[in-house]
Amino acid sequence: MPRREFMRVGTLALGGMTLSDLLAYRAAAGVSDPETSVILFWMWGGPSQLETYDMKPDAPSEYRGPFNPISSKVPGMDLVEHFPLQAKIADRFSIVRTLHHGMSAHNDGSITVLTGKEPQAPDPTSTNKSSHPDFGMIASYVRGPRSDGLPQYIGVHRAPFMTAPNYLGLSYKAFDSGDPSVKGFAPKNLTLAAGIDERRLDDRKSLVTQFDRYRRDLDLAGSMGGTEDFRQAAFNMLTSNKVADAFDLSKEDDTLRDRYGRHRWGQNCLLARRLAEAGSAVINVDATAPSNKSEYFSWDDHAGPFHLVHANLERFPQYDQAITALIEDLHERGLDRKVLVVACGEFGRTPRLTRRATFPGKKGGPWLGRDHWPNAFSALIAGGGLRMGQVVGSTNSKAEHPLHDPVTPQDLMATIYRHLGIDVTRGLVNFSGRPIPILYDGQPISQLV
Repeated sequence: MPRREFMRVGTLALGGMTLSDLLAYRAAAGVSDPETSVILFWMWGGPSQLETYDMKPDAPSEYRGPFNPISSKVPGMDLVEHFPLQAKIADRFSIVRTLHHGMSAHNDGSITVLTGKEPQAPDPTSTNKSSHPDFGMIASYVRGPRSDGLPQYIGVHRAPFMTAPNYLGLSYKAFDSGDPSVKGFAPKNLTLAAGIDERRLDDRKSLVTQFDRYRRDLDLAGSMGGTEDFRQAAFNMLTSNKVADAFDLSKEDDTLRDRYGRHRWGQNCLLARRLAEAGSAVINVDATAPSNKSEYFSWDDHAGPFHLVHANLERFPQYDQAITALIEDLHERGLDRKVLVVACGEFGRTPRLTRRATFPGKKGGPWLGRDHWPNAFSALIAGGGLRMGQVVGSTNSKAEHPLHDPVTPQDLMATIYRHLGIDVTRGLVNFSGRPIPILYDGQPISQLV
């Protein structure tokens, strides 16, 4: 249906409620559309709590690791010595030290943290895929498409690979931007081909719609569910200058680009800020490296002393620079209440250093290192109008488990959903027609709200 005809009809069904009904209800209730965003710096692989935000310098040598803590601007919030930039702005973020769950495989832990729902059948080989959508997909579904075509959920440079929209439909999958640190970066499919104007695009859109309807009539397995919504979003993106502008890092001053760092994580975070400022609901900053690269940009190095010292040459300084610049930039632009920043992985690492025969990318051995540990791990949280400059919870003397104020992934998700203005008790209808709550349990982290 052409856009002008759709706007005349004005009856978008939302659970039996027309668009005009919904707008009238929200106006009567004094509810405005949310303007908030979440930037997740997804530290896939499992950063070690003992080498980042929960150091134990008084623990025995087989626990404490190779690095020393440094004091930050906030008393009691010590950080690893390789985070000096974060230490200077510690009053602008908070650290949660008592995240915990029971999933010890990468995919299972990731699914638990990103969806708030544990896999029904844990898989130690880390090949599981989620049965429920992650919080970015749900935000995209609840917020609905933007009139300017900007995706509500964006993966910079990609979204988590172990989650899927499932019963929400394909149109709520994240839009992957590609790697903004590559020279000449430009996301694919955001511009029209030469010789194609909006009139010709409308003609092609009408033809594609006819084909889609014909194919849908023949679709007996329901595999095309959501493709029409996805197609509409694609056409909106092509006809919106705002979308292309939001992805255009060349519009940023070179000084600011240098401040973020001319590396992948720095440019990822700068692009994430631009997308949040433009109005996307959720931006996932991917913190892994392509498989054809040798850099230690995944946090899955098992945190052995040898690997940590090697990784420190690039990973720690680049993360420190990028996350610090992002938090400061949001404050300077007055976006620190609108945008919530969360940096975490799927679990932590074993407190005791263990001997392993090999490590990824390291020949020889055996080496000392840390394995998967979901019983205690840390997260950095900044902005969102929350209380900053504090440490939430504490672990025991060896960072093995929470002692005070334990926090679950469901609590973290509840905090994120609160910022996004999403009711976690809302039911989403699954393939069987049953309503599935966004969260079964969990409360916003009380120390932060």
